[in-house]
Amino acid sequence: MWARRNTYAAALLLVVAPVLFGCAAEPPADAGSASPSLPTSPESQTSVSPPPRAPESLEIPSVPPADDRGIVEGGDLSWPQCPEGMGIKERRTLGLPMPLESAEYVVIGLTNGPAFTPNPCLASQVEWAKTNKVMTSAYAVTSYPRAATIRQYGGEGPGDPDTEIGRLTNVGYQQAVWNLEQMERAGLESPSVWVDVEPVAVWEWSDDIEANQAVVKGALAGYQDAGKRVGVYSIEGLWTPIVGDLQLQLPEWRPAGEASRAAALERCGGEWMFQGGAAVMVQWLEDGRDRNVTCPGESVQLPLWFHQY
Repeated sequence: MWARRNTYAAALLLVVAPVLFGCAAEPPADAGSASPSLPTSPESQTSVSPPPRAPESLEIPSVPPADDRGIVEGGDLSWPQCPEGMGIKERRTLGLPMPLESAEYVVIGLTNGPAFTPNPCLASQVEWAKTNKVMTSAYAVTSYPRAATIRQYGGEGPGDPDTEIGRLTNVGYQQAVWNLEQMERAGLESPSVWVDVEPVAVWEWSDDIEANQAVVKGALAGYQDAGKRVGVYSIEGLWTPIVGDLQLQLPEWRPAGEASRAAALERCGGEWMFQGGAAVMVQWLEDGRDRNVTCPGESVQLPLWFHQY
């Protein structure tokens, strides 16, 4: 994955810092006085106690290694798995099969394709995840806004509303805000959101790379400001035509299309990197299901991306 977060560094510092700085042995001052009482004898007034000697050595507690479970299987689901005929007219739901029983985690889509359109059965999919006691994360498609959407959402956010790029940044930001509201309403727990960047039929991206980048960057900022960990779902052939050589260096979730588990795992390799981040998991389509597996060594990171029901 991305540079390993040293999950134990902070804990170790709390253990050794009091010893290093000589503060553990001193009792707290009386809360009712500004400073400790001093003896009144002349000897005690002129005598200064030597400072405590630093220990010659420190015994650092050993930390057990993280549990690498190897390749862990999961799946993803969204509007295509809703019963047939639901959703917006451009994206009628398909009634595709739910993830296999072997899936230990699922990534649940928040939209019905483009931004600002809800997954019509998000709440029931969350209930399915709870019933099956799987780990859950979320993903959301980011799409280029139409003129009416820019007028509605372009005025509020981190971008300058007096510029086109600023308004597009704000629209991306509001896409994130809107999606997080959908998550809360449906009761979906997740420490993270995967930002899906790919072509969206009928809501095509513009020919302006900078404008497209503004939407994507705005969406990322919206999730990050809400305290969510963010990764990116895409691949170079989808990413580059939309946002060019934008390098965010975020963790990646890479699709392999209609392929096999082995072919998907090949995409864990660094040669498939598209925006500067390491792959956490890969996806392939098999028998009507979007199946996923963690990349080698990445199962230790599952708690950073998923909530366990």
